[in-house]
Amino acid sequence: MRLALFQPDIPQNTGTLLRLGACLDLPLDIIEPCGFIFNEKAMKRAGMDYLDLASYRRHNSWEDFLEYRTAHPEEYGRIILLTTRASKPYTDFKFAPNDIILMGRESAGVPEAVHQLADARLLIPMNQNARSINVAVSAVMVIGEGLRQTNLFPKWL
Repeated sequence: MRLALFQPDIPQNTGTLLRLGACLDLPLDIIEPCGFIFNEKAMKRAGMDYLDLASYRRHNSWEDFLEYRTAHPEEYGRIILLTTRASKPYTDFKFAPNDIILMGRESAGVPEAVHQLADARLLIPMNQNARSINVAVSAVMVIGEGLRQTNLFPKWL
């Protein structure tokens, strides 16, 4: 299982998710351009000293990400987009070990072409009067369920 961030806007969310990846042995894909300068200083604040443990790959564009995915089918499976425009709750979805959980930009989600390319589109059931949950919190909820279903949480001693 992987987590992919589509053109993230907020370095604190990206740093938090890199830290999550480090703690859960979960690789991340950062799909540029980011809405901030992606450097060690920007990431250190939220990622703290976990960045050295994080496994991540930066892709220059969506097209570069898709090319890399095609070249590495053993690591990169279905694209599972988390979106408020979906009709299927993530809790009703059967995750697979090589799924890619794709998170959109904090400010705008993903473009329609990316939305249509996703193999599945999932939502988090929530209060209908609320707009959305923070992208990092949303990713944690769905990744937790995906890792639980696939038994991919790191093993405790």
